[in-house]
Amino acid sequence: MAYWQVTSDLNLYYDVTDFAPPWESHETILLLHGNAESSEAWYGWMPALTAKYRVIRPDMRGFGRSTPMKRDYPWSLDRIVDDFVQLMDHLGIEKFHLVGAKVGGTMAMHLAARYPERVTHLCVLSSPTRGESAGDRYRGWVTVIEESGVIGWAQQTMAKRLGRDFPAAGIQWWIDLMGRTASSTQLGFIGAVPTVDLSEDLKKITCPTLVITTQDNPLYSVSMVRSWQENIAQSQLLVLPGDSYHVAATAPHACAQAVLAFIEPPPSL
Repeated sequence: MAYWQVTSDLNLYYDVTDFAPPWESHETILLLHGNAESSEAWYGWMPALTAKYRVIRPDMRGFGRSTPMKRDYPWSLDRIVDDFVQLMDHLGIEKFHLVGAKVGGTMAMHLAARYPERVTHLCVLSSPTRGESAGDRYRGWVTVIEESGVIGWAQQTMAKRLGRDFPAAGIQWWIDLMGRTASSTQLGFIGAVPTVDLSEDLKKITCPTLVITTQDNPLYSVSMVRSWQENIAQSQLLVLPGDSYHVAATAPHACAQAVLAFIEPPPSL
């Protein structure tokens, strides 16, 4: 657990976890969390990943334990991606596997398109590629947050995020986690999301890519996900059972195992 001053306005929190045998050479996985989350969101993935890999979990600019952003902060994909790339430079890591959930996957795709030489494998889970399609939903959230705070917004939106089978105690945990986000950060961030468009980025992603979604995703149908996934040259789509949007949270073990199977080379014959 550490902080690093990326820019004058950002003290970035990050965690490096590595339980792989220290005498063996092993690779790095960078995990990017979703909107109003933090590095804590990956709790269910860590046992599987850290046995073989060095895992780096930053709190995105404005979120978690990183410096909150003002409501009028000029958000951009380039600035967020540069935060992560500069962190990896700071840690002396040239190439890495990249995994992102929800809007963290959006950032991951932009990073892979902008810095193709850095990313070995890319895995994205329940990630939007065009914010415009959800513009009305995001604009409606502004009123909710202004009246009820981020925690009130989290309470109102959690059902679709986690689906009908997620335990009540788990739902409350996620509400509490997301509710800790500064209102200024969240209001500014969701105001910028409708401007996101990865249409050109998808064509520039050159690394092997795994896209994961759920069969009955309430926000993005399988056909909708497939329509953009097929624009990534070396990509494949994995559809898991369930009705949650946030598959990285509701099926962490299955997702982590799928990612490991995707990034690990087959055994030599």
